[in-house]
Amino acid sequence: MAGLFAASGPVLSRPASAATPTVQNAYTFLNRMMDLYARGSTPRLVQSFTGGTLGQQGFTDSETYDDALMIDAFLAEGTPDGLTRAVTLGNSLLIVERFDPAHNGRVRAAYSPAPLVTMRGHGRLRTKVRIRDKTSDVGDMAWVGMALTRLYVTTGRIPYLTGAEAIGAWVARNCFDQRGAGGFTGGRSASGAQIKWKSTEHNLDLYGLFTMLAVESGNLQWSSDAAQARAFAVAMWHASTGSFYVGTTTNGVTPNAAEQPEDVNSWSYLALRDPSYSSSIDWDMQHLSVSANGFSGVSFCQGDQTGVWFEGTAHLADALAIRHASGDMTLASQYLSDIQFAQTNGPNGDGLGVIAASKNGLSDCDGDGDFYYSSLHTGATSWYILASQQVNPFVI
Repeated sequence: MAGLFAASGPVLSRPASAATPTVQNAYTFLNRMMDLYARGSTPRLVQSFTGGTLGQQGFTDSETYDDALMIDAFLAEGTPDGLTRAVTLGNSLLIVERFDPAHNGRVRAAYSPAPLVTMRGHGRLRTKVRIRDKTSDVGDMAWVGMALTRLYVTTGRIPYLTGAEAIGAWVARNCFDQRGAGGFTGGRSASGAQIKWKSTEHNLDLYGLFTMLAVESGNLQWSSDAAQARAFAVAMWHASTGSFYVGTTTNGVTPNAAEQPEDVNSWSYLALRDPSYSSSIDWDMQHLSVSANGFSGVSFCQGDQTGVWFEGTAHLADALAIRHASGDMTLASQYLSDIQFAQTNGPNGDGLGVIAASKNGLSDCDGDGDFYYSSLHTGATSWYILASQQVNPFVI
């Protein structure tokens, strides 16, 4: 295994960026979470949440979406240590992809954060990969693919691009859908069943991945796949509200109007960077802004505005900074200040990481019983870092 992933040493592609004390604290949190179960270059993924309700429940899953975000955040740090950590996480994602029981390029939604010990036995490499959530969610997979592609661009190591292309090929082969506006379905459930609905957010993620792959590999098929994902996403534009539908119902045609979450509207600008749809950012601010129990920001969705979702607040700050219209930087700065306040004053906080939500049980409004909690979250912390440094993770 070492021969596949090792190189003479990481090469920085950009100078170290200046970071505020609160951003430096955020990196300290990510470093501590990464070193909970192992240190140095030992391959491992990272426990996504700690403390609060999820800590009391013993929830230790490493969600691959969060691991991908940590790679982006560590690369944005611009330091040798940050790059070394990003490389270790990238190598670990390649390991779980390579040793997946299906052996077809997919990665799963969540794994154990235990070290990925690889050994040679009976003439072949063997490793123990502990899958916690067998779902192959195309959004999560796209984020992993984008992070691996970014690692390839930074280091020049071919296995990262190969791993990202394997993810893209799995999605293209298994999830392309000709119903309605086309695009790609949601992936495979934990039981292996096809997910038949289509998500606007997932297709935006795939547009980012396929576009990166087209540029870095030179394979024009990725440009065609990117066009398919983009066409579906823009077909979900709701002109009368200036926002995006979340996607379709299971028939793959009918727009799902039951909910309008924050992420699809801020990510749409980050992914497309098209002024024609920039009012989606304003929709989020106008309809999801929340001030509750001393905390401010935005909620996940309109159906539950009893608390603040800090990851989404960071999405919005980043989108405003990237759009950079009149007044956007002031608004972005305010949202970042809201997150910084939660970083130092939030329930179950440690002054370093960012909690997922300002209260326990904040709903995602889609009726599946999923909630956000005031537990420290590597994903929310990574998004805070990206927004603070105005990094758009959808582009290289």
